Amino acid sequence: MRILRGCLAMLLVLGAAACAGRPHGVLIPTHYEPPGASIVKLMVATTRAPDETQPGEMFSGERGGALSFADITVSIPPDAYRKVGEVQWPESETPDPAREFTTVDAHILSREAALAEFNRRVAKTPKRQTLVFVHGFNTRFAEAVYRFAQISHDSTADVVPVLFTWPSRGKLLAYGYDHESASYSRDALESLLAALARNPNVGEISILAHSMGNWVTLEALRQMAIRDRGLPGKIKNVMLAAPDVDFDVFKRQIVAMGVRPSLFTIFVSRDDEALAVSKRVWGDKPRLGAVNPQAEPYRDVLDRDRIQVVDLTDVSSGGGDSLGHTKFAEAPAVVRSIGARLATGQTLSDGGAGVGEKLGMAAAGAASTVGAAAGVAVATPFAIVDPRTRENLSDHFDDVGNHAGHTFEHGASVLRP
Repeated sequence: MRILRGCLAMLLVLGAAACAGRPHGVLIPTHYEPPGASIVKLMVATTRAPDETQPGEMFSGERGGALSFADITVSIPPDAYRKVGEVQWPESETPDPAREFTTVDAHILSREAALAEFNRRVAKTPKRQTLVFVHGFNTRFAEAVYRFAQISHDSTADVVPVLFTWPSRGKLLAYGYDHESASYSRDALESLLAALARNPNVGEISILAHSMGNWVTLEALRQMAIRDRGLPGKIKNVMLAAPDVDFDVFKRQIVAMGVRPSLFTIFVSRDDEALAVSKRVWGDKPRLGAVNPQAEPYRDVLDRDRIQVVDLTDVSSGGGDSLGHTKFAEAPAVVRSIGARLATGQTLSDGGAGVGEKLGMAAAGAASTVGAAAGVAVATPFAIVDPRTRENLSDHFDDVGNHAGHTFEHGASVLRP
């Protein structure tokens, strides 16, 4: 009973970040685009079962028999009435579009209609880019929709956003069900990614996964790589945010994929309390999203496979994330400075420069005194660990004689507020 109570408490903590203000019926269309608001159009592919019993729900947390599609338009309040990284949930059945997110339109589509609409949108997008988002544990359908709308807007990414949502019941004690539902959905995600890669209208594909969504993402990519003897060249970026994945399993998945350098970027945070709980649930095995990228054995594996890491430890999300589990979406500096660059389909080390240089070196280069430390901290308040950035940033700060507040251990750059 002691063990059972401990597991129950851990699961409650793990789901606590998503339990406040759970939305119901928010996907009822208003058919109104408010003046001054931002409009985000999402294509949706889901393995959830349709929910026709409750208005404004569209899909439940149960498993559907086939991949379903939808087209949803979300209105986001003017920037003057919201903070970057926040989702302003409707507080009544009649939401205020000036201060709250609203659903403008929502349609379930056939596969053929979804493909036609997607092709129309991607043809108008620079470089014909698409961003696929895969949500995490304890996420209802509407929550996945509004969160991805927020990310799409706040990242300023000029892409066609595609939400892949799998059957999460959105319940605190459904961790096991959610994990099995993620596994249930890996074939569908693989099919979606393969279809995008084969589509002649698509130029580049980026993937952003969060928490447990990383499990289904990595499994789908592993299957694809084994089946096709490698990943499609159109997949330019795979971003793993707070991945709730066993580190040992991840090592095997990467080996099976035979990935090319710099394809993967991992957002980690050692103060992620949700992943600390998950570690205990899974037999005290380290979770990928909570490792120290400068400590062994993690550093050796990440360097060997040239996997880039963005360390968000000690960075405040600035939103309602008390567990530090959604910093990638809620921390303004992260969603703006990193999310936009990755979502535009750029490789992180193209042209000989690492992501750390692209985000921080402008501030560092403008300073020639000890004050450089403050300049970089303002511009890039998080650690970036990528091989080229490690070497070049270290050389730069040696040149300017900056030793205040920053250290370079084992050749890694540590940029903290």
